[in-house]
Amino acid sequence: MAHSTSDLRHSHGIFPVRSLLATLQRGILEEMAMSTTASLASHSTAVAQRHSLVADYSELFKLRVTLMVVITAAAGYYLACLKSGISPLHMQFVNAMVGIAAVTCGSAALNQALERRTDAMMHRTRMRPMAAQRIGLAHGLVLGLGTIIGGSIYLAFTTNLPTGYLTLLTAVGYVAFYTPLKRMTMAATFLGAFPGAVPPLIGWTAVRPNFEWEAIALFAILFVWQFPHFEAIGWLYREDYAKAGIKVTAVASPRGRATAAQALFYAIVMIPASLWPVWLHMTGVLYGVVATVLGLGYLWYTLRFTKIVKPIAASESRAYARDLLRASVIYLPLLLAAMMLDANGHIHY
Repeated sequence: MAHSTSDLRHSHGIFPVRSLLATLQRGILEEMAMSTTASLASHSTAVAQRHSLVADYSELFKLRVTLMVVITAAAGYYLACLKSGISPLHMQFVNAMVGIAAVTCGSAALNQALERRTDAMMHRTRMRPMAAQRIGLAHGLVLGLGTIIGGSIYLAFTTNLPTGYLTLLTAVGYVAFYTPLKRMTMAATFLGAFPGAVPPLIGWTAVRPNFEWEAIALFAILFVWQFPHFEAIGWLYREDYAKAGIKVTAVASPRGRATAAQALFYAIVMIPASLWPVWLHMTGVLYGVVATVLGLGYLWYTLRFTKIVKPIAASESRAYARDLLRASVIYLPLLLAAMMLDANGHIHY
């Protein structure tokens, strides 16, 4: 019987070989696809882990707070340069800001190391890296101590010795005194305002290593500014603070009278404190006008905040506190910017 070409090819096994090759090809392609997918998944996991560690470090070092500290220190540095008649645009400015930022980051890390258990009790802070145990105690302590000591030494060598000492002393005051005292006495808020007000003073001493009246005026402005800011935070998170046993006015005075009174007192004092640079001839009249307007605005938000003493809804009470908190965060950079723009003095480039 005659066989067709198709039959001959089939009888010699050509079709089965092609079928086998096609099967192998599909298998290889599938294996390559699976390998590529696994590789991509592994890479994505590694990237996610790195991103998570970066995010944890950002929270551990409280970078937003650190940025505010650097801004206030930079204002002090610039004003000191203006008084000395030198340009702030040189490497010493960078060195000073890097050192100040490092010590601030280290202080934040040690603060969270000491407060890891109380942070875990509060809804607002329970997901912080040390409270959630994503970063261990030894890890946090090494980072905190390393950046504080390293930053202080760096400042001492690149700026001057008083600046290094003052920055280190500020970190010690914040970590060793203010942090543990928060669970012992309400006076911790007042005592904590001292290290909180030092950054512009440090910026000033990086240029002029003396405690001059202009530097003290900057310290006073930061010191007074903090209290309405702190009272707003205390009222917003008073339930958390009560659970963690942290002594703040809002916990000790649940009706809000003491909280409102303290915030209002310091908001009133803020106006003359902010005008002290005019009296010292650091700035011109324009700054005085801007400072008065900003101070009245800060006072207005504080007056709204005092409505927490009335029998109002909790959501409304929180809204007043949140508005005051936002106003405080906006007020300070605007005040410092106005001071720098209208500062007296000449820079010789």
